[in-house]
Amino acid sequence: MQEELLIGLVSISDRASSGVYEDKGIPALQEWFGRALSSPWRMETRLIPDEQAVIERTLIELCDVAGCHLVLTTGGTGPAPRDVTPEATLAVAHKLMPGFGEQMRQISLAFVPTAILSRQVGAIRGKSLILNLPGQPKSIRETLEGVRDADGTQRVPGIFAAVPYCLDLIGGPYVETQEAVVKAFRPKSAIRAPK
Repeated sequence: MQEELLIGLVSISDRASSGVYEDKGIPALQEWFGRALSSPWRMETRLIPDEQAVIERTLIELCDVAGCHLVLTTGGTGPAPRDVTPEATLAVAHKLMPGFGEQMRQISLAFVPTAILSRQVGAIRGKSLILNLPGQPKSIRETLEGVRDADGTQRVPGIFAAVPYCLDLIGGPYVETQEAVVKAFRPKSAIRAPK
């Protein structure tokens, strides 16, 4: 039986966590994974305020205790004083994965010049990959699956194409995707025959 991917989804927002408005990050991610993954998965969700100590504790708990293979955060990556998600991520990281942040900004730059203000990072803690995503549902989808021209040709690859192979390399489950949404890229030697 195929091992189940455990995904931690963390929405970081002072106002959403205090009930001022409804969180949109976690529902957007749930919907996207429902369309994108063809292998088994389940999730752990957390809605927390923009407090560095709380973010750090939550990331550690999801990685070390819950055993999440993939942890995605939304929110708190801008330059405002309360935006501390990257600092919290870096504080608990064992290895940095700078290519993820670079590509997330590259994707967003196809839409808005303010993408350079984003401080999103990717990191590994133990056997968990942690990625800081944007907060808006449309931006989350674009970041994960990339940018396509009107005819469907991919113009800028999304970051999720590299996630399954990264999970392979750090000891996670073999993740398969719905290619119409996002095609997982692996070297030929790492591709397994369908079960």
